[in-house]
Amino acid sequence: MLLNEYEQVVALTREWEGERFADGRPKVSDEKIEILKTLTQEEIWHPLYFSGYRFQFQGNMRTLHEDKKLYGRAVTCCFMPQRPDVRRLAFDTARGKGWKGDCNQWVIDSLCEGDVVVCDLYDKIFKGTFVGGNLTTAIHARTKTGGAVVWGGVRDLEQMQQIDVQVCFKGVDPTPIRDCQITSFNGPCRIGAAICLPGDIVVANKNGVLFVPSHMVDFVIEYAYKMQARDLYAFPKVRAGIYTSADVDVAVWTKEMMADLLQFIRTEPAAEKYRNINWDVELRAAHGDTQAIEELHRQCDIELFYKPGDEKGQVLI
Repeated sequence: MLLNEYEQVVALTREWEGERFADGRPKVSDEKIEILKTLTQEEIWHPLYFSGYRFQFQGNMRTLHEDKKLYGRAVTCCFMPQRPDVRRLAFDTARGKGWKGDCNQWVIDSLCEGDVVVCDLYDKIFKGTFVGGNLTTAIHARTKTGGAVVWGGVRDLEQMQQIDVQVCFKGVDPTPIRDCQITSFNGPCRIGAAICLPGDIVVANKNGVLFVPSHMVDFVIEYAYKMQARDLYAFPKVRAGIYTSADVDVAVWTKEMMADLLQFIRTEPAAEKYRNINWDVELRAAHGDTQAIEELHRQCDIELFYKPGDEKGQVLI
């Protein structure tokens, strides 16, 4: 049973090379989280998906405040149906650590500023209400800007809606939490079809919840900036009829388009923050480099099909 053990959290998140919290979770900087707030969910999701992180998003969840977005560092927990011997083990472990109250309170009492509780309550809503008015107040007091993601239920919804904190959840029931127990605290956590590890950055809105692995944040930001730079350059030209959507909505741009894009970035004040981006792969692809072309198509989840003797390949979507 993994209940907030430092060594296990570090081993689980071993690809993170930066600062850590006292519990072992990766500590992505506030500055990086502020940058993520400027990106759309799709801009963040795309580089994760083509890098093999294909199960980081879960949609179809309710939100406490429809238009409020949620960002923060994940503190994870998982619950299962109650079994006496496992429950005794969990509570004996908790007493040894000096924790008070019930399982959900152990997690919430560990939170610090900017945290988001991510709880897998196995879609339990009746007697699966992870938070209500009291614990939502505690989450807000401890995290300031954080919140919660619950694959299960909540209660006291009318009270909760008076609190300036975002909670994503599956359903509502008036019953208190019963007949379940914690089996993992700061371990791997499944939210629907998505997986979250402690220290992941939670990016949630009314569309759904996205979990960004801590060690992927820098890569995500650089790739998202490339998407933004291309859009900033291309959208006005599409509106003016200079380019068609087919010209710009392709993995590989022409040499002329790439040259014009880079000139735009160098001279356009609105593009200043994109001036340190490395465009080597895109430039090599524009000049016909096969490996670069294949890499850009892979990034767009496009497979190339080759005829016998054909070295360029065809794009078939």
